[in-house]
Amino acid sequence: MGTEAKKDFDIYEVFSQKNVTSSFVHQFSLLAPNKEVALTMARENFLRREPCFNLWVVKRDDIYGLSPEERPFLERLDNKSYRETKGYGDLQARWRQHKERYEEQQQKAKSGS
Repeated sequence: MGTEAKKDFDIYEVFSQKNVTSSFVHQFSLLAPNKEVALTMARENFLRREPCFNLWVVKRDDIYGLSPEERPFLERLDNKSYRETKGYGDLQARWRQHKERYEEQQQKAKSGS
């Protein structure tokens, strides 16, 4: 394929969704002259491999992403660690300890009376 022919083709990104509740997942890229051909190629290549609920074909030029210089702006600006769920990982163990203490107190109260 010559350079002139390559100019008529665009790169498309293919995303699939396995079922209604699942997220879209990037599968592969392909080279096609237009969106209709890209969708047909994606169907032919992808649906052979696994079942699919929905398929997206997006021209790569239409996807806007952050440049490496812009990525630091994604860092958290505040210190609101109380919004993170890391403090809840040991809740089951805490509840068990409280329950055991409560049961011990109940046993002491019964034996003391």
